[in-house]
Amino acid sequence: MKIGIMQPYLFPYIGYFSLIRATDIWVVFDGVQFIRHGWIERNRVLNSNNGWQYIKVPLVKTSRKNLIKDTYIRSDENWESKILAQLTCYKKKAPYYKQVIQLLEQVFDEKKSNITSLNVLALKKVCKYIGISFNYNIYSETKMNLSDQIKVPGDWALQISKYYNAKVYINPYGGIDIFNKEIYRKEEIDIKFLKNDLKSYDQKRSYFEPGLSIIDVLMFNAPEEALNLIESYKFC
Repeated sequence: MKIGIMQPYLFPYIGYFSLIRATDIWVVFDGVQFIRHGWIERNRVLNSNNGWQYIKVPLVKTSRKNLIKDTYIRSDENWESKILAQLTCYKKKAPYYKQVIQLLEQVFDEKKSNITSLNVLALKKVCKYIGISFNYNIYSETKMNLSDQIKVPGDWALQISKYYNAKVYINPYGGIDIFNKEIYRKEEIDIKFLKNDLKSYDQKRSYFEPGLSIIDVLMFNAPEEALNLIESYKFC
């Protein structure tokens, strides 16, 4: 069994979905500290000025030690409408604008109260739209109690992989110099690092802006085309 473990990101970039595609089970890792201004509550899309902009979900202010699972969405702001308004810059040039807006409206209509629930719902909807299996567990909803076994940050992935009896742990390529492969081998777990090619696609502009939210990918690509981009990866 191949396992992937990541924090819940808001409509993440295409490489995140490559990881989901490459694994058999996905662990939504929400039992660690929430770090503001990362990818959990925001992401990037194009703007009308040939650049990019952030879309954001407003969150209730809490302690710096707050965990992701305990991070709640502000209900006093109409942030859903703001995000949809920000995306109107795609309307005249993106061939799949209507389909993507309908997808987002399906996510927003469920009115989730915390960021984990919202991001998991978004991942489910996007995966279904593209045609990717999304077999997931949310860390905070399991009976895993691993804190006593964690000595360094890299231990989380090892202990979670052992809990699920995974034979392969797949991590983004950016972690290739962080993890000790030998420790995994001793536990009979093969660790692999996935690198998406991040191929360009036609954004109807003068130059290609890479690494944007999956929203941008889906605006300009049919589901089967998006799947081809997602599957354009290799293991290192």
